[in-house]
Amino acid sequence: MKRPVRRRTPGARAPLLLTVPALLAVAFLMLPLIGILARTSWGELGDHLTAEATTEALRLSLLVSLWSLGLSLLFGVPLAWLLARVPFPGKAFVRSLVLLPMVLPPTVGGVALLLAFGRRGLLGPWLEDTFGITLPFHTSGAVLAATFVAMPFLVISLEGALGGLRPRYEETAASLGASPIRVFLTVTLPMVAPGLIAGAALTWARALGEFGATITFAGNLPGTTQTLPLQVYLLLQDSPEAATSVSLLLLAIAMIVLIALRGRWTGTPGDHRDPASRAAARPEDPAATAPDPLPEPPADLLKRTPPEPWPLHADVTGFTRLTLDAGPGTTIAVVGPNGAGKTTLLRALLGLTPRARAELRLGDDDVTGLPPHRRGVAWVPQDGALFPHLSALTNTAYGLRAHGVPRAEARREAQGWLDRLGVGHLAHRKPAQLSGGQAQRVALARALAARPRLLLLDEPLAALDQTTRARVRHTLRGHLAEFGGVCLIVTHDPVEAVSLADRVLVLEDGRALQDEPPAEVTRHPRSPWVARMLGRNAWPGTATPDGLALEGGGRLVVAEPLPAGTDALAVIAPEAVSVHRERPTGSPRNVWPGTVREITSAGSRLRLLITSAEAPDLVAEITPGAAAELGIADGSAVWTSVKATEATVVPL
Repeated sequence: MKRPVRRRTPGARAPLLLTVPALLAVAFLMLPLIGILARTSWGELGDHLTAEATTEALRLSLLVSLWSLGLSLLFGVPLAWLLARVPFPGKAFVRSLVLLPMVLPPTVGGVALLLAFGRRGLLGPWLEDTFGITLPFHTSGAVLAATFVAMPFLVISLEGALGGLRPRYEETAASLGASPIRVFLTVTLPMVAPGLIAGAALTWARALGEFGATITFAGNLPGTTQTLPLQVYLLLQDSPEAATSVSLLLLAIAMIVLIALRGRWTGTPGDHRDPASRAAARPEDPAATAPDPLPEPPADLLKRTPPEPWPLHADVTGFTRLTLDAGPGTTIAVVGPNGAGKTTLLRALLGLTPRARAELRLGDDDVTGLPPHRRGVAWVPQDGALFPHLSALTNTAYGLRAHGVPRAEARREAQGWLDRLGVGHLAHRKPAQLSGGQAQRVALARALAARPRLLLLDEPLAALDQTTRARVRHTLRGHLAEFGGVCLIVTHDPVEAVSLADRVLVLEDGRALQDEPPAEVTRHPRSPWVARMLGRNAWPGTATPDGLALEGGGRLVVAEPLPAGTDALAVIAPEAVSVHRERPTGSPRNVWPGTVREITSAGSRLRLLITSAEAPDLVAEITPGAAAELGIADGSAVWTSVKATEATVVPL
């Protein structure tokens, strides 16, 4: 099979003014390396590298560099985490201290170490008198010098990796019951492993090649502090050919490290997309979306004892301000426009945001002062936040394991939850191998398996297609009916709000506008956003004796007006709007001329967006047959009418 010829993209040729200096820079970097290769005595290379002094220096270099790497990991990893995750006064100063050894001349670093840990330094006399430790001119001094100059490479590399890791993974793990140390060891470190490995390799290579600080602080004692770089320095005076051979060895080690790190430290382009983004981009598995019935749950799951009831009481202050009371088994749909405070409410209940604080009581337990992992509050964020290094099964078992459930039992119960949500056959797959819908179902299974007292779902079905969404909604409704705690679901889908929730909580600017059963919210929405979410026209205004004076100008006559002067919202169903080509006569009290600006399909009907100079934008719903009979097209001039009895006015 013939390979396609790759053609240069037009205009991709680099400007000559930039190309020439770039090539000169490459030549400048290459010439010293070529010099080493050209001057190496290849016939004597083996003898030079196996000389006793060289092998002793190499052994000492490996010892010093490995000890330095160990100390850098011991102290550098916590420091990198502190810089990346914890805000504290003086962080910029601490980061400057970390960077200082990278820009400080090594000999100056050696002098600084001597003045700190030498026999006449700040700590040297105390170390010698108390512990009998003398660092200068000792192997431990060489380790200290190498650690001082090399540890910044680990800290900076790992801090960058931690900074690129979205905190939602760690927050989700905490909501499943994992302690901070468990989160760090089982989620954070595995997810930043590439950055950690890159930083560790660079740290080791830098420690292996350290010269200036070592010779200044630890001296150049054969067998004690004379590492390979110091051996090169001595050989240059007595045997330049041997110095070149040993330099070639150090060069080869450095090149091996850089080649191994290609694409991690050097920034070679690659696929660095978030695992959740890759999952969302993957098409849905046809086998997972087929309209077959969900499998029956395992018998041991069905026979579990009923969960303990956990009523909810929360006083939320800050950006989101409300009081929330709900009995066991209650499901509350939280709706509102973007920025209304929905996610802030969930994060306040989790104890994860400074924007709002919740005085939270679950059952008889006040959990306000408890950290997130001890509250018994499970959270499913919008993208699921599955841990990319764990399979679907181990993801689902994570919360159970965090609560001390034995591995075999946790995996058995996790498999049962995956089966109930129709993804049991995908238990062995990693999140990157799942479609967006499959990953969201695994995230739901993981939260339900963690046995929470309070369940928080942030748009849990948003990534699913319509067929899968209906199936999972049906399954979720069954689980919520058996759930002994309270569930809050943030959603923008009116079907989810009506079919899953016992109550609908409407938020706007952090305040509760409405908290009523779905049927009441559907009949009398008190928010323009909710009315539009339900597919209705929503016009705010001020009540008049016969109707409403609209904010954008115009008036609306209603059959049951509110007291004059009341801030109110008029709600008109699209199907209640009549569309005419001529001004209608007869009973309609509200008639406006307008122009059709947009025609869209809504199931078996057409929706028309009609603009008017005498009323706000209006959405009407008619049949395709009526549209054809009226000859309606985009830009058509029409008349609209609404009967006074078809307009509902609710106070705001």
